[in-house]
Amino acid sequence: MDDNARMDAVREIACDAGVLALSYFEQLEDITVDRKGHQDFVSEADRQVEHKIRQDLARAFPDDAIIGEEHAPTPGTSGFTWVIDPIDGTMNFIHAIPAWTVVIAGVRDGQTQIGVIHDPCHGDTFSAIRGQGAFLNGEPVSVARGGCFDDGTVGIGYSNRVAQENVVRLVQGLVGAGALFYRNASGALSLAYVAAGRLLGYCEEHMNAWDCLAGQLLVAEAGGLIEDQDARAMIADGGRVIAAAPGVFADLVDICDRAFGGA
Repeated sequence: MDDNARMDAVREIACDAGVLALSYFEQLEDITVDRKGHQDFVSEADRQVEHKIRQDLARAFPDDAIIGEEHAPTPGTSGFTWVIDPIDGTMNFIHAIPAWTVVIAGVRDGQTQIGVIHDPCHGDTFSAIRGQGAFLNGEPVSVARGGCFDDGTVGIGYSNRVAQENVVRLVQGLVGAGALFYRNASGALSLAYVAAGRLLGYCEEHMNAWDCLAGQLLVAEAGGLIEDQDARAMIADGGRVIAAAPGVFADLVDICDRAFGGA
């Protein structure tokens, strides 16, 4: 099966999962929430939406592997791996903030080949196939054309996996460079916003693969720059993510290097 056929199926799978997630979002008082740690909540919605995505992927692509946030990996024989986050932005989700997404990335030979980020609250589906550009609801998108931080806003992310002082240095560095900064607590959605030109860039010291692979492909296919990483290494360990319009990418890398200690 070629990647275009895969994309057709995966867009539909993501949108169907979004319908289920949105049904939970609209009745938040009934969701059972278990706390695993600071900024790391798992809800009934997470588990059920991931279960649906896994079932639909297995039905469409029975030979492909599946890796997700909530359940054990499913092995495959095709050499193609789906990396999924049923609800990126869980903290937003459980507090009724409409900034969360369904995320699916397809990986082959250490490279992300397919990326879909679906925002059910706003009916937006961001998608990209390697070498074919990036799209929002079927229309081409591109990163911002700005050449300096004055031209827009930079998204940032952080979690309890990194030192708080590094995040403070990041904010100080951005402010010192004249940048506005933005955090919406969904790294995947922020990366999609970079691809669509809504943000100049996005940076986070450590992200898991299911949160970032799809978004990094979107940014690259929309004409932006990302740090060169092997998707298999990101799946295994996660890593830092810097993605931006070409005009500010080098400066953003420099700010992050100083903030994160060259991580």
